[in-house]
Order: sequence, then C-alpha cells, then structure tokens
Amino acid sequence: MSWSNAYLGIPYADMGRDRSGCDCWGLARLVYAEELAIRLPAYSEGYVSAEEQAEVASLIGSETRGSVWRKTLTPQPFDLLLFRHGRHDSHVGIYIAPGLMLHMSTDDQSKHERFDQGRWGHRFVVAFAHEALRGDRR
Repeated sequence: MSWSNAYLGIPYADMGRDRSGCDCWGLARLVYAEELAIRLPAYSEGYVSAEEQAEVASLIGSETRGSVWRKTLTPQPFDLLLFRHGRHDSHVGIYIAPGLMLHMSTDDQSKHERFDQGRWGHRFVVAFAHEALRGDRR
C-alpha cells in the first residue's frame, strides 16, 4: 500500500482536482498523473457538482466505454473500480490490493476502505484497467 499512503487525508472538495481537495474522479486523476504519468480528462465542464449523479455516471460511462479502458475480472493496483451510488454508477475508487481501495469519501477525505464487504460490497459494478497499464502487468 505504499503508493496509496501518499494520498490519504486529502480533503473532499466538490469538483476538486488537486491535493487541496478532490472528488472521486479528481482523486483518480491525481493518482494517475502523479504515480503513472497518465493524464485523465478533468471533466470539470461536464457537470456542476458531484451531487449530480446522473451526469457523473454519464461521464464515467462514456470514459470507460472509450478505447483506453477495458473491463477486467482480476483487478491490479491502479485499476479503477466503479460503484453504484444511489441509482447511478457514479463513484470510482482505485484498487490497492484484494478487497481494498483508495477512494474519496464524500464530505470527508480520501481513505482506504474495504470494497468487498460492508457498504461498498453490494455496490461494486466493475473494474477497469487503463490501456497504458496493460504491458507487463497483464
């Protein structure tokens, strides 16, 4: 978990995209940029608030249907995990290890949390791997 520890405690900020505060996509974007040198789109113009779950779900859906992402049955570190939030697939976490993710907890901060049980266990939808990570780890 050494890489993920550097991202613990970042405060939640609606539409946030840097270490001063992030929403869930902002956290994924920050980790990908700093750890993997992969620039993910900001989508800051695509919705007004992270509370607009239908819009967020639509943006995430369009991103994961794109050519740079593929579904994976066996997630690896840095893969994105998609979760249902309310009625929409609109929350992302970053896979760390079996059952454990880094994610942004709304109105709190970034943290490690189990995704295979508890409040996230029944909300998990699918894992996605970025094409730039296919190389020697897949």
